[in-house]
Amino acid sequence: MSGGHRHGEGKDHAHDHGHASSGSHAGHGHAGHSHAPADFGRAFAIGITLNIGFVAIEAAAGLLVNSMALLADAGHNLSDVLGLVMAWGAYRLGRRPPNARFTYGLGSSTILAALANAVLLLVASGAILLEAVRRFADPPPVPGLPVMAIAAAGIVVNLGTALLFARGRQGDINIRGAYMHMAADAAVSAGVVGDGLLTLLTGLRWIDPATSVVIVVVIVAGTWGLLRESLALALHAVPPGIDAGEVTAALGRVPGVTGVHHVHIWATSTTATALTAHLVMPAGPPGDAFLRGIAHDLEERFAIGHATFQVERGGEADCGDCGEAG
Repeated sequence: MSGGHRHGEGKDHAHDHGHASSGSHAGHGHAGHSHAPADFGRAFAIGITLNIGFVAIEAAAGLLVNSMALLADAGHNLSDVLGLVMAWGAYRLGRRPPNARFTYGLGSSTILAALANAVLLLVASGAILLEAVRRFADPPPVPGLPVMAIAAAGIVVNLGTALLFARGRQGDINIRGAYMHMAADAAVSAGVVGDGLLTLLTGLRWIDPATSVVIVVVIVAGTWGLLRESLALALHAVPPGIDAGEVTAALGRVPGVTGVHHVHIWATSTTATALTAHLVMPAGPPGDAFLRGIAHDLEERFAIGHATFQVERGGEADCGDCGEAG
């Protein structure tokens, strides 16, 4: 049996697998065909710099006006800087080439970063909720205009940072995690301004904790999908947007293929997808070019950029679990 492998650099290699089968690999592609920037390194650098500067200003203002609210929010924003740094580190690791030990590269670190960011958002939401419950029991006086002014500046900084990642949030959950962190912070800052203004106008202190609860509900609702999707990818689930049954059916329609089984589809990063499949072809392996053509079709139709096939000569009756997808 011989195997033809096609990687991103376009080189072909022959390997003996010992099962009268043929394997073909296609270069690493990216999920979807978005128009997002090819490199988010600059976006991360700008976002981290802006947020570190804002944290310093907010902490200094909190000390100056003796506002625990500002100091607490500065600590929260510092945790979000950590989330950005973590997402950036994973993004850079994911761009490193494979090596002898990490044969798929370190792209899966982006999945772990997205999962960690989702957990951080939920933990932060829990902290906000606990503080809101405490304030319902004994609502403190709402800080004055200086706090509202700092919060308004926070809207600008956090929303501006979120927009840096807006174009990439659809096709990359690691980028989506960074986007949601900043969007959530912008929502918190907007809530501080809004409830501060309402409280100053009405004198009702319960408005502040009530607004915090609403913000928590919004953040958790948006974060839940990120948590569920990143956890699924970490467990090697079929990436969203790819129908395993449709992929199997497409392979079964290839001329000469009488059965398809042992189909496995999983994410090697938040932007790259791999597949392995056994193709039953009684006439035998038709050649590497044919298999590379199938791999190219999968990449174009399903954004599966790394496909490996094993060709078997056995008839349909011998393929056991033909049509099984995983």
